[in-house]
Amino acid sequence: MSAIHPRVTKAQAALETREPSLLLPEAIASERWIAAGIFALACFYLSDFRRYCAMDPDEGIILQGAARILHGEILYRDFFSFITPGSYYLLAFLFKMFGNSLIVARTALAAYGGIFTVFTYWMARRVCARWVALMAAYLVLVTCLPWRFTVLHNWDSSLWLCLAVYCAVWLVQKPLARWAFGLGSFACLTFLFEQSKGAGLMLGLSLAFCVLVWTQAGAPWCGRAHGLAFSAGLAWPLLLTLGYFASRHALGALAADLTWPLHHYSIANRVAYGTADWSDQARKALFGSGNRVQTIVALLTVSPCFVIPALPIVGSFLLVYCAITARRGSLPPDRASYYVIVTSVVTGSLLSVIAVRPNVIHFVYVAPLLYLVLAWVIDGKDIPGRIVRVVQPALAATVFVTFTAVGMAFLISNRDARSVIDSRRGAVRTPEPDHVISYMQAHVPANGKIFVYPYFPLGYYLTATFSATGYEYLQPGMHTRVQDEEAIREIEASRTTVVLFEPSFYDKIPTSWPNTPMSAMAADPVADYIVKNYHACASLTSGAESRFSFMVRDGIACPTDSGQF
Repeated sequence: MSAIHPRVTKAQAALETREPSLLLPEAIASERWIAAGIFALACFYLSDFRRYCAMDPDEGIILQGAARILHGEILYRDFFSFITPGSYYLLAFLFKMFGNSLIVARTALAAYGGIFTVFTYWMARRVCARWVALMAAYLVLVTCLPWRFTVLHNWDSSLWLCLAVYCAVWLVQKPLARWAFGLGSFACLTFLFEQSKGAGLMLGLSLAFCVLVWTQAGAPWCGRAHGLAFSAGLAWPLLLTLGYFASRHALGALAADLTWPLHHYSIANRVAYGTADWSDQARKALFGSGNRVQTIVALLTVSPCFVIPALPIVGSFLLVYCAITARRGSLPPDRASYYVIVTSVVTGSLLSVIAVRPNVIHFVYVAPLLYLVLAWVIDGKDIPGRIVRVVQPALAATVFVTFTAVGMAFLISNRDARSVIDSRRGAVRTPEPDHVISYMQAHVPANGKIFVYPYFPLGYYLTATFSATGYEYLQPGMHTRVQDEEAIREIEASRTTVVLFEPSFYDKIPTSWPNTPMSAMAADPVADYIVKNYHACASLTSGAESRFSFMVRDGIACPTDSGQF
């Protein structure tokens, strides 16, 4: 046996000489071809969703913010947001390069879907059989982005989170400084695209490397060079961001807006763990038939809504198990490192979701990571207990059928949306006929200033109009009275002509924001101001069957059929 260099510890030498227990699919030509095929198939499948629009008001937040940036406004200084700036400026860049349209933003989403499926396949393939890895990638394809194919910061930040996990796994497999630099860069980008998810990722990574140091003292990736590379990767996006906002005299506004959620966001958004956000009508349609067989079928169909929130809890238990077995030496170091990193980040993501809004969709946003836990359970190689291997065939079949049913429901909803809106940002298909966008475009010119209340920022974007205030939306019970009064002053000062008001918004609050204080609904100064100073010209129904009132300021006549303000 050759002598060990005095500066190399025995543990480090053992790690370097032991045969790898993980498959590296990136190094196998056939696996690379499979990944390329998965990526192409995912992009092709998801491209069919690009023009489908459920008129989700959340989608307009980032879209309209990017449009304001292209108009020369500065985030935080000129308009309010409690989200870190990454998604706004990435989307503004894409619009600058390829044109300001919904199809450009949605095409980026389809590309994300391709990356998510490849990430899940390659990560699962390291420890699972090929068919299990393919199944996990398939589940990501049909139930991840299709669940909510909308332009949101959640998907952007999930992309960077997946890339950070990928670099972390490579770092412990091939301890090179470039992987440490990539890990730091993607971790910081995750934070700059969504602060809660970035904080959860950093917490998970810290936990992972603490466990690995405890179980694998002297591992090669613990060197000073790796620490410096990680720090450099972590620093450059943050310094670039702070430098940009400092040069625009917006650092104070940035700090104020980003600390705002700590005091206000969770008040209205707190829900029970795993809430599905079903309306009373949807719940009645699923379970109100009274027929036992139909109820069982409905439960099986919606079972992914119960399975997905359970996966991070399972992942947290697996973290404890893997840490103990790694400490005892029962798992090969590279295999243990893989499990510890993924389960630690799953645990950190769980805590970040709990802190924000632990409903089903917020777990779906990190499904490319969570479905790895599902793949491990189905594969069963490293899961203790004989029962897992006994139930594997039935478990795999049940998961495949139920998740496919959910995915097909999304696909059918997409294909059945045949009402076309020719918006100023491109043609979109909606589930129901929409009269809001066409009416606004007929009576408000492009780049016109209006006020939409309380919550429909997508209306601004699709009609290429802009808010007369610094707010894309003001939600009763979440935004403060000070912000309400600021918006009223801005409307009054500009003598805003048009208001699009949704009186029925309050009917949505008990289902979507059940923790909203009653005092916020009992007294709404913005609604009172609108009713006192504006009169209705038309009652309009959106593609999501929400009812809006098109209103103009008192003293101004309602527009004619072809007239614009």
